Amino acid sequence: MENHSIFADKFLPIAQTITADRLVQSPEMSIASEGAIRVQYAPFDYIEKEAKLVVVGITPGETQATNAWQAVLKSLNKGLKQDQALADAKLIGSFSGAMRSNLVAMLDAIGVGELLGCNTTASLFEPGSREVHFTSALRYPVFVNRKNYNGTPEMLKTPLLRRFVETCLAEEARTLPSALWLPLGPKASAALEHLSVVGCLDPRRVLVGLPHPSGANAERVAVFLGRKSAEKASRKTNPAALQESFARLRNQVTSLSEARA
Repeated sequence: MENHSIFADKFLPIAQTITADRLVQSPEMSIASEGAIRVQYAPFDYIEKEAKLVVVGITPGETQATNAWQAVLKSLNKGLKQDQALADAKLIGSFSGAMRSNLVAMLDAIGVGELLGCNTTASLFEPGSREVHFTSALRYPVFVNRKNYNGTPEMLKTPLLRRFVETCLAEEARTLPSALWLPLGPKASAALEHLSVVGCLDPRRVLVGLPHPSGANAERVAVFLGRKSAEKASRKTNPAALQESFARLRNQVTSLSEARA
């Protein structure tokens, strides 16, 4: 499989000949396909090599890909070099609003700020910071019957998708071996656990079990942080599992801190 620099070199010149509204689903941007599954190129190649924290989703959606295309084309049209244009495009993946606040609160609560030597992990997300890298288990947008991939079929049981985990994501794991890796959701967690099994990632540095920080997940976040008692939580939040995850992650981060001392 081609590496990320070859993908960018191949597709970015073509992209400048296609209207922005067609790029995300354009056949000219297809990296690979298998049945109803299609992997499309979008400019998510940049790896922040100084990152202390890596946040991993499942795959970029169509909206995120569209925004990335708009950003990279704007930068290229300004005459910026390809590497800078790719870096600019990646910045649109940063969290904001309630999602960022929830993520910072949870990371601070389990001791990540202390581990990384900062008073709060909010400093990692400040403008100009190079300490967070945003990526996905499947780096490039995946569509099934032209719809955003939602985890079905399972990526590790689908040869085409597994190949992208074992090449693109593995490349990022090798580039950032000392970072903390934070998967958002069970699909991203499964991908990172797979890379741990095959020796690409240190499992001690993978923080599995943090609730997704989206505003729609506010109750689970509140239970995880102890802001809402298990007794008052709705049954669907599974408060016992959240409390267990908090204790396990806190112990995991404490062990990493002690190992550094």
